[in-house]
Amino acid sequence: MGYRYIGAKSRILGEIVPVIESIAPKGSHVADLMCGTSAVAAELRRRGYRVTANDLMTYCYHHARVSLLFTTLPEFEKASAFIEKFFPDRDGELFPLTPYERMLKALENVPPEKGYFWREFSSEGRPRGTDKPRNYFNPANAQKIDGIRKQLRHLGETKRLTELERSLLLHDLIMGANDVANIAGTYGHYMARISGRAKDPIRLTPTQLLLLDDKGNHRVLQGYAERVASQITCDLCYIDPPYMKRQYAANYHILETLAREDEPEAIGVSGLRPWRDQYSNFCTKTRIRDSFRTIFAEMRCSHFLISYSEDGLLSLPEMELLLEEFGQVRTLTFANKRFRSNSSELAPSLMEYLLQLDKR
Repeated sequence: MGYRYIGAKSRILGEIVPVIESIAPKGSHVADLMCGTSAVAAELRRRGYRVTANDLMTYCYHHARVSLLFTTLPEFEKASAFIEKFFPDRDGELFPLTPYERMLKALENVPPEKGYFWREFSSEGRPRGTDKPRNYFNPANAQKIDGIRKQLRHLGETKRLTELERSLLLHDLIMGANDVANIAGTYGHYMARISGRAKDPIRLTPTQLLLLDDKGNHRVLQGYAERVASQITCDLCYIDPPYMKRQYAANYHILETLAREDEPEAIGVSGLRPWRDQYSNFCTKTRIRDSFRTIFAEMRCSHFLISYSEDGLLSLPEMELLLEEFGQVRTLTFANKRFRSNSSELAPSLMEYLLQLDKR
């Protein structure tokens, strides 16, 4: 199962983490201020760091909770009746499934529904904001998503899931839906025809949870980085900001809807949710500098490491000049594979930067 996500750092952890280790020893407190898929946060936890993760997007919040907060396998004790209803226990099995695996099987077995996702985002839907169906999902998958969402909402409303169990199941639904979405790269638009893996049935695959005896060592926040900065005291802050004008709230609106468990108005041909409440100043060249300045000034932290690239709104000299207002700057440069949609004509690689700021 893959995760098509702009700027995901899973492929370059080998470049990022050694730099973090050279600045802050293991056991230090590191903030991942715009954690995205939480690839960096999870790897830092694995290596013995204390981690505070934050992101503006709700789906990223759930990803981070799953990456950082599990210390034991979930038991789904309060949802046992639901599990037994949709996936009865089989006595005498040689390799019995865990409660978590049975829960996912139960969710896969719930009745499909012709609900919000089928209406607004399937190839046979009848969306309210446009006459043309939006081909984000094949009809069977959209109905299955609606059925699963209905059951998850009910389980949550009836208090049969812990908050961490709820985050895990929403994470798994997001990953399963993303895997069969009929998109070229992001959810800014859909493919004209249902093709490739979008034809496959949606599956809920158990996440390989990182189970460590470190309860209480990590924290997950959700909010604008500029506003959250004053709430954090840490040894090192890693920042992976948006590089371009593309707003994540618009390009991943469907994942945000899955994470919020709501049914917002789907606007226009692409079916965007109202997303201005998650507008990022880091996607605006006129505002990005002030947002960085706010973080550097208000966070109680002496060392910052910023990921950036040649695709960024600011050039490397502009970034270095900005950081030099606050202290000493060192820059590491390396090549990386570019995130591209299927139709992109951009070069396959680009230069990535790691800018270290040691505040004076």
